[in-house]
Amino acid sequence: MEQEMTITVGDKVPFTTFLKLGADGIEQINGEALFSGRKVVIFGLPGAFTPTCDSAHVPSFMRVADDLRAKGVDELVCVAVNDPWVMGAWGHSTGGVAAGITFLSDPQSEFAEGIDMILDVPATGFVRRMKRFSMIVEDGTVTAFNPEIARGVCEVSGGETLLAQL
Repeated sequence: MEQEMTITVGDKVPFTTFLKLGADGIEQINGEALFSGRKVVIFGLPGAFTPTCDSAHVPSFMRVADDLRAKGVDELVCVAVNDPWVMGAWGHSTGGVAAGITFLSDPQSEFAEGIDMILDVPATGFVRRMKRFSMIVEDGTVTAFNPEIARGVCEVSGGETLLAQL
């Protein structure tokens, strides 16, 4: 099978189905409905409750959430290859949900694979996880994409970087 290229500015995002822990249990979030006709900031990361994700990546978007919305962003989404219960608990424990960030699960790595951002680090238990990135998606098309090159840091994929790109 031919290797797909990592998504880039101008590409369409894959319309996969995400999962979310809602008030009445697990909800399916249709990717097409999430992205079509909207401006969405989405940031992906290796895992809930992991050091850099917890101490740097989510907090960076919490700091700029209001500023992003003021620039026309309809929704801020954090996505990881964790189950929806873990993402829900993590969203509340970080304060991200209270800041207006939607925490979605990519349980089978379909979105991560669709944008060619699969992370495998078996020594840490990360198999088919998501590499760290942030992007702006307008009507299904990527208008900014910030993949993190180094592992264990949040230098180019943080909220402040994305805010400066709007």
